[in-house]
Amino acid sequence: MATEPPYLRIAAGLRRRIVSGELTPGDRVPSTRRITQEWGVAMATATKALGVLTQEGLVRAVPGVGTVVAEHARDRGAAPGRPLTRERVIAAAIALADAEGLGGLSMRRVATDLGTSTMALYRHVPNKAELIRLMAEAVFGSPPSGPRPHGWRAGLEREARWLWSQYEQHPWLARAMAALTRPMASPNAMRYTERTLSALTGLGLSPDQMLHIHLTVLGFAQGIAMAVELESLARQDTGMTADEWMTSNEPRMEAVQTTAAFPVLSTLFDEGSFELELDTLFEFGLRRVLDGVEAMVGGAS
Repeated sequence: MATEPPYLRIAAGLRRRIVSGELTPGDRVPSTRRITQEWGVAMATATKALGVLTQEGLVRAVPGVGTVVAEHARDRGAAPGRPLTRERVIAAAIALADAEGLGGLSMRRVATDLGTSTMALYRHVPNKAELIRLMAEAVFGSPPSGPRPHGWRAGLEREARWLWSQYEQHPWLARAMAALTRPMASPNAMRYTERTLSALTGLGLSPDQMLHIHLTVLGFAQGIAMAVELESLARQDTGMTADEWMTSNEPRMEAVQTTAAFPVLSTLFDEGSFELELDTLFEFGLRRVLDGVEAMVGGAS
């Protein structure tokens, strides 16, 4: 049997600390940076380790706080034995794709990460395409919590932001969902569609209008999310963050923007620095899309 990969050893160590009670629900677990320092591994390995624990339900991300131990984590982590299951295969594949993208995903690589043979994987998942479908199904299996907000706009906002958060956590997901014209046979993804359409019921819209609104919001989020994946891949290829890359290319960009060929663009950048943040772009675009829906709803009522 192959040697257990580093990220699984790290996940096992953190899992033991959770099960033993050393880390209790709500406690922060080591960050990816802390893991790289303590275990001497790359950032991608640290990300994969936390990804495994997230998929097992042992930890969860809290905005502004970090990754913390989830409620009832000890019960989940104390389950006897670690047999190879479909759920473990899916969790390992998600952790791998989160760190390296779909380009780094293969049945052989997942088997290596799990310390087993490729043939053993095929007893649980027939092929890579089905594995990707199951990965997406697992991600869509954690819908937003809490009661449904009042009003169609608040309902659409919640679903769109939830979808965006999944794309941010799993940059490969937008591409995995494929083209809008070829929807994936995914019950959990269809439940997302059902929640979105439910927010639009009783507004006097036609079925075509409801479906087009749903697909417009979905397509907008998916389009911006493709940039999340491209940025993740670019960081792997160049070893630079977006800010570092912009700084290194600043002289060339300034030379282009100050030419007479781009008078409007040059003027805009002269008036102040513009920082492209995908979260800001998503929020700006979502508001504009929903403004258009609001005009349609007003016309239908």
